Amino acid sequence: MSGEPALLCLADGTCFDGFAFGAPGIAVGEVVFTTAMTGYQEVLTDPSYTGQIVTMTAPQIGNTGCNPADPESVDDRPQVAGFIVRDNSEEASSWRASETLGAYLERHGIVALSGVDTRRLTRHLRDHGAQNGAMGRGSSEVLLRRAREAPAMQGLDLVARVTPSAPYEWTETSGEWGTISRPQERHVVVVDLGIKRNILRCLVDAGCRVTAVPARTSPADILALEPDGIFVSNGPGDPAAVTYTIDTLRQLLGKRTIFGICLGHQLLALAAGAKTYKLKFGHRGINQPVKDLETGRVEITTQNHGFVVDLESLAGKARSTHVHLNDGTSEGLAIDELDAFSVQYHPEAAAGPHDALYLFDRFVKRIDRARAK
Repeated sequence: MSGEPALLCLADGTCFDGFAFGAPGIAVGEVVFTTAMTGYQEVLTDPSYTGQIVTMTAPQIGNTGCNPADPESVDDRPQVAGFIVRDNSEEASSWRASETLGAYLERHGIVALSGVDTRRLTRHLRDHGAQNGAMGRGSSEVLLRRAREAPAMQGLDLVARVTPSAPYEWTETSGEWGTISRPQERHVVVVDLGIKRNILRCLVDAGCRVTAVPARTSPADILALEPDGIFVSNGPGDPAAVTYTIDTLRQLLGKRTIFGICLGHQLLALAAGAKTYKLKFGHRGINQPVKDLETGRVEITTQNHGFVVDLESLAGKARSTHVHLNDGTSEGLAIDELDAFSVQYHPEAAAGPHDALYLFDRFVKRIDRARAK
């Protein structure tokens, strides 16, 4: 199904013309955009995009095709609700490609649109905010109704869709793409809220034996695994709706070294008594500038989030360690007396950059200090 006229209709009534490719059908979700110029297969498979229709701002997508090595979801599948591009390359030019983007999306049942004026769409989302939309072949009346009937992202718990059903061990390293792996001398329990594969690889590279557990695993069951450290992953949806993990973290604080990324950062803040709120259009891309308040160093980071920690509510509960240079929002915190820290961005950097990989070493060093006491 390619080249047939199709529409994207936003809940505010704005519609965009395009052409269908990928799988047939209608996709419904929150329409967002990412400024990443590379790594579209990582975007498609990032569980943090669950429930969202993702717009790529880079104009031509699909040039390098898709391959079996780059998926970020543990189960290898795309996680987006839908995909929008300006120009879909129908030919793949890479020695790593095993299929075209269109064939990959069709095989996995993902509805996509090409030929959309993504510059106009992105400007609209920046001006009016991320919002629900519906896209595919069909009348504007049907698509608009579907968009307006969809539940709002605020208050939506999407972790249940992506968390594993049972614990699992992870041993894969970054191999030729990463650092030299070290002996796995520390046991880290990962609370998997929709984790990316490269985060797991980076933990192994840093010298950790990794056990991942579902989001609803109790504090007692986590501690029964005798971890040296606890890692809280990225994931989709409204952090305030993930009350079960917030309660778990509240009980685990101070009992082990804790490191959180993205949704894990937000949940750690909520467990400490802070608040979160929804950004107008979020931070999504691999070119987001973040300042480390302790060193003054500026990092270019990968990000994918629509909610953020309220810095004012953090006062007296945790120390702010990183801020976003575009809007001054929270990008990191530390609760020193309870040996916990977190960042809003993705230091594992798939598909780049690598400015923040040091954070995995920081986690390991904190674990080692705690074990030496």
